[in-house]
Amino acid sequence: MKSTKNIEKFEYGFGQHLIIDGYGANREKLMDLDFIYNFLSKYPEEIQMTKIMPPYVFKYYAPVPEDWGISGFVIIAESHISIHTFPEKLYLSVDVFSCKPFDVDKAIKDIIEIFEIKKSEIKFFDRGLEFPRSIRAVENFIRMERKDLII
Repeated sequence: MKSTKNIEKFEYGFGQHLIIDGYGANREKLMDLDFIYNFLSKYPEEIQMTKIMPPYVFKYYAPVPEDWGISGFVIIAESHISIHTFPEKLYLSVDVFSCKPFDVDKAIKDIIEIFEIKKSEIKFFDRGLEFPRSIRAVENFIRMERKDLII
């Protein structure tokens, strides 16, 4: 196994992925297509992201009536933000995925407040840990790794 202790963290990694599962959220907000659209339209700017298209938001009527909800996403230059609501169950899931670092604590606080979430499960991942952010920055590491393979 190769040692990576000399690699600085900022040279690697594709991005951050925040996942929020919210319980006990405001039912009126969860069932409001315009509210969800406006959230997706305005929120990227709140976390210094760049919206590159209008949000796509739609109602879904499930075979099981209480499973209906609203789903939507917005593509940002940095990746995407998505939401799925289940108003009858007072539940929503929100993903914020970005190749640019963002204030995760602010995003968690904002989303909990915006949707009046009573209880939440939060997951946060650094994705693409071996993705080289800058080929020039990792050039020496790549050379050393290839040299180790030859020996």
